[in-house]
Amino acid sequence: MNEMSNIEQDVRDYYGKELQGSADLKTNACCTITDYPREIKAALANIHEEVSSRYYGCGLTIPTHIEGLSILDLGSGSGRDCYLLSQLVGEQGRVIGIDMTDEQLAIARTHREWHREKFGYARSNVDFVKGNIQALDEAGLEDNSFDVIVSNCVINLATDKRAVLLQAHRVLREGGEFYFSDVYCDRRLPAELAADKELYGECLGGALYWNDFQNLARRCGFPDPRIVDVHPITVENDAVAGKLEGYSFYSVSYRLFKLPALEAACEDYGQAVKYLGGVKEQAASFVLDNHHRFDAGRVVPVCGNTFMMLADTRYRQFFEFYGDFSKHFGIFPGCGTEFPYELSFESGDSASAACC
Repeated sequence: MNEMSNIEQDVRDYYGKELQGSADLKTNACCTITDYPREIKAALANIHEEVSSRYYGCGLTIPTHIEGLSILDLGSGSGRDCYLLSQLVGEQGRVIGIDMTDEQLAIARTHREWHREKFGYARSNVDFVKGNIQALDEAGLEDNSFDVIVSNCVINLATDKRAVLLQAHRVLREGGEFYFSDVYCDRRLPAELAADKELYGECLGGALYWNDFQNLARRCGFPDPRIVDVHPITVENDAVAGKLEGYSFYSVSYRLFKLPALEAACEDYGQAVKYLGGVKEQAASFVLDNHHRFDAGRVVPVCGNTFMMLADTRYRQFFEFYGDFSKHFGIFPGCGTEFPYELSFESGDSASAACC
């Protein structure tokens, strides 16, 4: 058995045998630290207690306006996010969860009928597949078959993150998005820390350096990764924290759009958009990412990438669009390469919704 296979088996054992619930985690890296919107809290109240108790996520991986969509959850575990999504997509939508841990899949499948009855559906809109998120083709998941992919604190556990991103790009439909949370580091971890069994199982050893992730995403067909939400992680375990002195970790939610014309930088074409309202979860102000909040009725200048993220996706009906790509004005003002996890609406005037 090679080193990568050893790591994958260790992950299976850690999440299938060693952990019997979220209370067994040794750190808070795999624990959600974000507050939930009201509608999400209401949906979570409908999920079976055993499913919720085996939740190991680090963020909220639920994008807006997903009713009727087809969604794939990478590393679905006990199925908590799948059953949450099941309620939000509605009976006409569908949710597929894929996981490689038998014990977690058993819990998710055991409560499938319970949730169908709880939600009042004539048939369940949730299915679970055993497989490796690095090899979605081997699990029978076809090209261009999902509108949205989500994942919650799982990609860091994959030994081949490039394969995960390439497979996600393959199964997404054009205009779809990969919306996920994961753990990232402010610098590259040395080999001995990355291979530490305890650190890896706690979602720290496999965490990518943030700039390595962004460059990898671009090479895998997602040229403009957008950060939605960021929280610093405090490792509340003295022994583990001692191993990681000098390294900072962040829980980050990203959205990656599958749009072939996106560019690697924010280019200025003199375009603007106006949010008309109508997205149920964000009626007054639509938030695309942590640089872009669009108040209803307000015309806002945007870069070409942001223009396409709104015009060529499921959000098109909620906006008016001004301009085209016929004239280029250079880089969009303010577009830079700042350390991204320090940026938020509160850190400056980015709430004005201008690009970057």
